[in-house]
Amino acid sequence: MTRTQPVPTARSTSSVRAVQAAAALSVLVLLWQFVTAGRLMSGDQAPHGAGAIGLHVATFLLVAATLLHARAGGARWPVAVSAAVFVASFLQAALGSGGNMAAHVPGALVLTVGTVWVTAWAFRSSTRG
Repeated sequence: MTRTQPVPTARSTSSVRAVQAAAALSVLVLLWQFVTAGRLMSGDQAPHGAGAIGLHVATFLLVAATLLHARAGGARWPVAVSAAVFVASFLQAALGSGGNMAAHVPGALVLTVGTVWVTAWAFRSSTRG
């Protein structure tokens, strides 16, 4: 059986590009967070705290981009995953500020899985589902 794909419109193509850009930015900020997490052990909290703000901004942009893509006819599930990551980034910041590393470290993994999942979807050859 042959499956045909609909021809992407200019609107859906540009919305995919926005999702890809926001997703790549989110992954880069997460990488920054991983690098600066080690500096916390030496007492330098500024880079990691600034990265947390960057993560809030990047994941908000990811939510906005996935929402625009869904409105252009794209998949809706990335909006839910991106929104969950955005909300979790605030919980993650609160856990880190409170010094609860037992929850902060696994929370970083949850953020990473959600972000990489949406990023992988965005960079697939077809983002229909």
